[in-house]
Amino acid sequence: MPVTMRVIRTNETRRARLRAGLLAAAALAAVAGAGAVGGGMLPPPPAQADPLTLERPLVMPSFADVVERVRPAVVSVRVRAQAVAVRGPEGFGGRQLPDLAPGDPLYEFFRRFGEGDPRQRRGGPPPERFAASQGSGFFVSADGFLVTNNHVVEDAIEVEVLMDDGRTFDARVVGTDPRTDLALVKVDGDGEVFPYVEFAPDRSRIGDWVVAIGNPFGLGGTVTAGIVSAEARDIGAGPYDEFMQIDAPINRGNSGGPTFNLAGQVVGVNTAIFSPSGGNVGIAFAIPAHVAQSVTTQLRADGVVTRGFLGVQVQAVTPEIAEAIGLARVRGALIAQPQPNTPAADAGLRSGDVILAVDGEAIGDHRDLTRRIAGIAPGTRVAITIFRKGRESDLDVRIGRLGT
Repeated sequence: MPVTMRVIRTNETRRARLRAGLLAAAALAAVAGAGAVGGGMLPPPPAQADPLTLERPLVMPSFADVVERVRPAVVSVRVRAQAVAVRGPEGFGGRQLPDLAPGDPLYEFFRRFGEGDPRQRRGGPPPERFAASQGSGFFVSADGFLVTNNHVVEDAIEVEVLMDDGRTFDARVVGTDPRTDLALVKVDGDGEVFPYVEFAPDRSRIGDWVVAIGNPFGLGGTVTAGIVSAEARDIGAGPYDEFMQIDAPINRGNSGGPTFNLAGQVVGVNTAIFSPSGGNVGIAFAIPAHVAQSVTTQLRADGVVTRGFLGVQVQAVTPEIAEAIGLARVRGALIAQPQPNTPAADAGLRSGDVILAVDGEAIGDHRDLTRRIAGIAPGTRVAITIFRKGRESDLDVRIGRLGT
């Protein structure tokens, strides 16, 4: 019955539409005829609001020109690294073997299936084992300096760089910064002039097109595209998390590779993905260009990164905390505990103080404070604005040096 009713209604609707169409055509013909005889004009359509459109319609870009220009500067990085030393059978459950006398029934078992006399092996040097890994990187100078991730070259014994044209070069690690997962590598090119790319001077906007090039799963020279999905992401990787989120497909082996804007400038260094399965699900994270450029410039000059140090443990200011201490709105960073014998303690900062600004620049939250202090040269004197017992005041602080 329901089917029959739907069929009937459909047929009746069609007949009604046909009758309405015939009547409308007749009315239009009458108006047109009157206009032709009397010289009248059809009435203008009713006024409408301007549509919310761009002056120039967006056109889907082709990334071919960008890729052709920058691809020679992107390389595959192959690493032979020192792995964690193991002790053969002593690795059973992480327990060390007991002392066994030659007459013990287990002595012969471990002698046959272990690595020699267990008494001699106990306390001796473990066998060395090595690990191989690979990632991506990109040249930032014609004389062979390239950027990659720290986790790609960590504990490296040998580093080899594979160019887009198939040539290979030996390389060495100039410096690393585990806190931002960045590393600077120098290729021994013997006078070779390398193609290189530059960091973007401006930050990308959410929604900008980006192109990622790298070495996923060892395939090399793979290009993917997407947009900037979000910015300033904290993924729990470290105290200076400020990741740019992109949806360009990134997989294992893309680590250390560049993300470009449509001008061919590097806007990020690919470093991590979020994935329940281990494969790409459209959520990838890149170190922003302004962070990568600052870190690698210091690595090239000194081999290490120098950061400012205040000496406080801070936490977020929640709406409940703001209300409890009389702060008009949620802002700044709450000092949980100043560490003894630090710039913070020397300046008189206390538990419960809220840091609102550094040299007049407002602090958004506790992560913003951490990044701001880290970017100040050690030895610099700054004015720190705090909120204490319902009042704001300034303290003079000499920034210290963060240890490695």
